[in-house]
Amino acid sequence: MSTGVASAPSTGAADRLAAVEKRLLDALRAAGRRREEINLVAVSKTRPAADVAELAALGVRDFGENRWQELAPKAAELTGAAELTGAAELTGATELRPSAELRWHFMGRLQRNKARAVAAAVVAVHSLDRADLCAPLARGAAWAGRNLDVFLQVSLDGDPKRGGVAVGELPALADAVAACAPHLRLVGLMAVPPRGAPPRPAFARLRELSERLQAGYPGASALSAGMSADLEDAVAEGATHLRIGTALFGSRA
Repeated sequence: MSTGVASAPSTGAADRLAAVEKRLLDALRAAGRRREEINLVAVSKTRPAADVAELAALGVRDFGENRWQELAPKAAELTGAAELTGAAELTGATELRPSAELRWHFMGRLQRNKARAVAAAVVAVHSLDRADLCAPLARGAAWAGRNLDVFLQVSLDGDPKRGGVAVGELPALADAVAACAPHLRLVGLMAVPPRGAPPRPAFARLRELSERLQAGYPGASALSAGMSADLEDAVAEGATHLRIGTALFGSRA
């Protein structure tokens, strides 16, 4: 079933990865930070498995998807370390265990009926914004025999179509995650900058909210912020996880 990883990545993939790494290193140098402080997540939504395999062959290990319907077949195709099983306790559907070779991150709007399956397949969910998702996520992580990293997605513009919990509801959502320990581990916050606005102030606001959250949850210091167009601003404001799509995979057709 597995296609493995590409043995000869294209020049384009290598050049794009090198360009992103240069931008990242320049941003880190300007911020007085180190490369090991950043987890680069290649967002592979809408991309074929072959494109993921190219980056994997270049050493990229963290990949992000927005939809379970894309993540499941892609992960199954790309790695023989992903174990398929028909676990009845997980709604009877075919489920994926996490792979030791590739680390998958989920960062889209999460449906409750997919939450357990997602939790069993990924190392982190970046987009938790509802308390009723905590229990099914915890059950999926428990079935996979591990703990799941969780970021709370914060709405910085109040647009319900983009997801995210309201700032005033952050403490209650953090408490809901904590109630599902140890299988859920609150690691930090995620946000997408408002459309049409400069990203730097949004990332600064996210950092401020992170500092408040850490007063009650000291371990929740991670920040999932920054994409292809604004990674420098995100790094300057303390991002620990960058979600990079176009700059790594090229423009979508």
